[in-house]
Amino acid sequence: MQTRFRLTPVMAALLPLFLLPLAQADSLPAGTLSVESDTLSGQMDVELKASGQVKATRDDQTVEADWLEYFVQRQQLRAGERVRLTQADGQIEAEQLDYLLGERSGSASNASFSFGRDGKTLRGNAGKLEFQGKDNYRLRSARANTCDPNDDSWYLKASTIDLDYGRNVGVARNARVEFQGVPILYTPWIDFPLDGGRKSGLLFPTISTGSDGLQVSLPYYWNIAPNYDATITPRYIEQRGMMLGLEGRYLLPDAQGQLYTEQLPDDKKSEQSRFLWKGEHVQQLAPALSAGANGAYVSDDDYFDDFGDRVSSAANVNLKREAWLSYRPEWGSVTLKAQRYQTLQDENGTVEEPYARLPQLSINARQQFAGFSSNLESELTRFSHSSKQEGTRLVAYPSLGYAIERPWGFLRPKVGVHFTRYELANSDSSQTVRSDERTLPIVSLDSGLYFERDSTLFGRDMNQTLEPRLFYVKIPKVDQSSLPNFDTSENDFNFAQLFTENRFSGHDRINAANQVTAALTSRYLDKENGLERLRVAIGQRFYLSRDDISLDGSSSERSEAGSDLLVTVGGDLSHSLRLDGSYQYNQALSKTERYNAQLRYNPAPGKTVSVRYRYGRDELIGSGSERDTLRQIDVAGQWPIAPRWYAVARQNYSLRDKKALEQLAGVEYNDGCWSMRVVGQRYVTDLDKTKNAVFLQLELKDFSSVGSNPLNALRLAIPGYSPINETTGN
Repeated sequence: MQTRFRLTPVMAALLPLFLLPLAQADSLPAGTLSVESDTLSGQMDVELKASGQVKATRDDQTVEADWLEYFVQRQQLRAGERVRLTQADGQIEAEQLDYLLGERSGSASNASFSFGRDGKTLRGNAGKLEFQGKDNYRLRSARANTCDPNDDSWYLKASTIDLDYGRNVGVARNARVEFQGVPILYTPWIDFPLDGGRKSGLLFPTISTGSDGLQVSLPYYWNIAPNYDATITPRYIEQRGMMLGLEGRYLLPDAQGQLYTEQLPDDKKSEQSRFLWKGEHVQQLAPALSAGANGAYVSDDDYFDDFGDRVSSAANVNLKREAWLSYRPEWGSVTLKAQRYQTLQDENGTVEEPYARLPQLSINARQQFAGFSSNLESELTRFSHSSKQEGTRLVAYPSLGYAIERPWGFLRPKVGVHFTRYELANSDSSQTVRSDERTLPIVSLDSGLYFERDSTLFGRDMNQTLEPRLFYVKIPKVDQSSLPNFDTSENDFNFAQLFTENRFSGHDRINAANQVTAALTSRYLDKENGLERLRVAIGQRFYLSRDDISLDGSSSERSEAGSDLLVTVGGDLSHSLRLDGSYQYNQALSKTERYNAQLRYNPAPGKTVSVRYRYGRDELIGSGSERDTLRQIDVAGQWPIAPRWYAVARQNYSLRDKKALEQLAGVEYNDGCWSMRVVGQRYVTDLDKTKNAVFLQLELKDFSSVGSNPLNALRLAIPGYSPINETTGN
């Protein structure tokens, strides 16, 4: 039979607690020590000795051991042989324990530990574990990881590891990371967050290889303050030299922003200085008043081709720099903006540099009353260019609309007047040489009906809709060939564009129109969950008048009575199968103009396969002005090939050119506590240029990763891609 004993320093000399009834002992205040064991001995106010199945409890701490000694005045507890200390944040097992309960200080020898906070667990062992106050520990001759018990596939091994759970910071000295028993990284000092938060210190290096040979980056993260941080990244590029990257971020109650730069003073390959500057700032001046600036600038046209990935190479053709002031009251918005661009292209490129807006004032307003909606779109812009016609343009487009919305349909008439005035100057002079203006009334009527019935599809109960829609637009023809083209281009013809007033973007060109768009859409909506299982839509624009305006502003006549015929299909055919497609038919030539179709099978995270085919009869090829037939097939997937092993691949192939536009292949392995990715990528940056990249990443659960990260490339290349450490396994 075990003896129960409870003791506090104040009451030790007054009450022989081991004689109290159990219920009375359980009502003692916080700070009481309770001891259970096979045998108890000692003096109540001096020392307690217990042996045999000892269990001592004080507040949230419990000690289990073969023997225990407790010194009352010092509140010192010593325990031996097999000791287990359990507390709120984890558990420690050791050969011996010497511990001051009040100060929560002491030491444990040959200890194993497991500390858990916010769903993250750090476990391991230490030759000596020192308690340094509440939530503070020092581990000597230690190793630790975040794996499940008995999984030592990797660990951090160090002379000392300090854990401060009050600040959620860990610091390791004379440390190395060992993977499968092989050291892969050494550092004399490293700190790391214990809760996944931000912490100053060296981050794990990034190692990659590609067209420029071996590349190694060693970032340092500086957590300057809770609302300021910076990342400094030295980057070695084998064939080019040393590059330095710097990113600073800040967050204030009324402002936020960031500044980023890359500097390569002496590029050995191109024999020139290379750099990138990029920044953004947003300032809230008042509840409805804000200001900001953003922009990017690079040293040369080839910067993103040489140092970026496929996305940055394609996206950064015109680098924008702008500053703005915006006022947004309840009735609309007022924005003052200055904007210009840096245009990047190779020596054979034909990309036109956009006009700078120096400045642009935009005023937009919207008011609703009794079913009516009044709108105003207006702007005043001064356009500047190094080699083209410059000038100032005033635009005002007031309109009045009315909406009738019912469960069975809608009717939305609208009438407006589009006014544009130009003050034009010579390219070598800021003086006005001529003025011009254009006034066009615009009338439109949008209408639609909703019909619904019960139906079935693939054996499931559905609501089937039938949605006819008519959209009428009337705009008179006015020759615009005397007007400059500052910012207008012709929009791509697609289903959404069928229901717009003007097929041109910007304000310099407005098409003539006396036309009706007719469309019919049918949807199958799953009654169980509301998902759109299938959507089929067909639409066409019919011209009641052949009058038209070309992109150069001249009057023209349409040769046909209607536009191309458009068909779209899409929907989640099942839980795992998705279909998307579109088709455009040129009735005048009796030819298919373009189509694309994509089928994606995604039954579970980590399992996805997609096939897409694109065809265009007359499309722009590359970044130039050449037009030709486009035929491309795109196959991509992620799939388990063995327990814990996944294959990833993509092949985007041009049938016209008989060459791959992008190739990607690799494998991933998920062990639970660590995952590995090896991915190779090759893609076209221009008609006759390609770039290679090799990604090798080792990701350590809840700790860090080593190598180059391919996740962005995989997400963009493979529709439905899922990181393998977020899957449930196969």
